Amino acid sequence: MWVDSHCHLFASEDTPEELLNRAADAGVDWLMCPGVDLETSLQAHRISAANQDRVLWAAGLHPHDAVRWADEGGRLTSLIATADAIGECGLDYYRDLSPRPVQREVFREQLRLAGDHGKPIIVHCRDAFADVHEDIASADLGERVILHSWTGGPKWTKRFNELGVTFSFAGMITYPTGDTVRRAVAVAPPERCMIETDTPYLAPQAHRQEPNEPSFVPLVGEQLAEIWGISVEQVARLTSETASRVYGREE
Repeated sequence: MWVDSHCHLFASEDTPEELLNRAADAGVDWLMCPGVDLETSLQAHRISAANQDRVLWAAGLHPHDAVRWADEGGRLTSLIATADAIGECGLDYYRDLSPRPVQREVFREQLRLAGDHGKPIIVHCRDAFADVHEDIASADLGERVILHSWTGGPKWTKRFNELGVTFSFAGMITYPTGDTVRRAVAVAPPERCMIETDTPYLAPQAHRQEPNEPSFVPLVGEQLAEIWGISVEQVARLTSETASRVYGREE
């Protein structure tokens, strides 16, 4: 069985029920649905409540909207207390939709909450590797830090690996242009890696022109198996065990 460690079910045109049914047919056992702001965190909570045996949820504020922490931070902090994880949060210096100092402040606050509540935290990092590394190192949360849709090359993968974090890989490792990420996979420890779809974004190459969905998880797993030189079944077991351990869903 597989796990989708990161999918935004609320952002898909299909209903959560349709997505979950197709995921089950593809061998996906359960998944994590993170919010990106207050509204979507509440939506993730509702989806999880309606599918408690299959959907975990996270509450957090994406760096694009970090300026909204002043208005939403109080309610998000309350949600975080009952969520399965914190996020999606982090730093995005590619689009810079919120000022970098504000992004940094809000990211550090969510890292602090992760430490206070003992919860995993789902981290978005785009063109901000040095600052994300510095803040994660200061937080000292180990594998509870999940580097979502990881795109760092081998050098940054090795540096983050020294912090004991968890890497989550998405459909980009199947793209013709995905060589940098595939080289990152090659140096990442298989026992601390997970698979995600980032539904409805980043569909694997075989479905590149379609919305992504949790049922496509095995396609990412097949690419991981090829890179690591192990069986697809081993990849499914390793990544699912990591997801269960990090998200506190161990049997």
